[in-house]
Amino acid sequence: MSLQVTPYLIMDGNAKEAIQFYEKALDAKPMFLSTYEEMPENPEFPMPEEAKGLVAHAMVKIGDSDLMFSDTFPGHPVVQGNQVTICITTKDKDRSQQIFDALQQDGKVSMPLQETSFSPAYGMVTDKFGVTFHIYTEGQQ
Repeated sequence: MSLQVTPYLIMDGNAKEAIQFYEKALDAKPMFLSTYEEMPENPEFPMPEEAKGLVAHAMVKIGDSDLMFSDTFPGHPVVQGNQVTICITTKDKDRSQQIFDALQQDGKVSMPLQETSFSPAYGMVTDKFGVTFHIYTEGQQ
């Protein structure tokens, strides 16, 4: 069973600039970039105009390693110390659920593990040590 752990950088509206910087500084190769505007619309949560051009998710390759990025959503400021999170990627929804359940013990769920437009099971949880994890399941919904 495959399990991958990737650093995930939460930026304050400058993720595109950071990616360009790491392209030059670390010879990073962009693999994927999606803005909030490209996400499916949710009528319950209309997309604010200032969010549309921000990075919802991006990934670069640095050597043999991946580095993920997103801009924080407007109204959710970046707090020094929580800018770096960790993304755990699996290919199995059951394994994702096990990991999510284990990490949420004495922690705090910020997004329940659920099907999204980009994953059959994705969620965010901060463990009891204050470390925030994105649990991402690869594959079709």
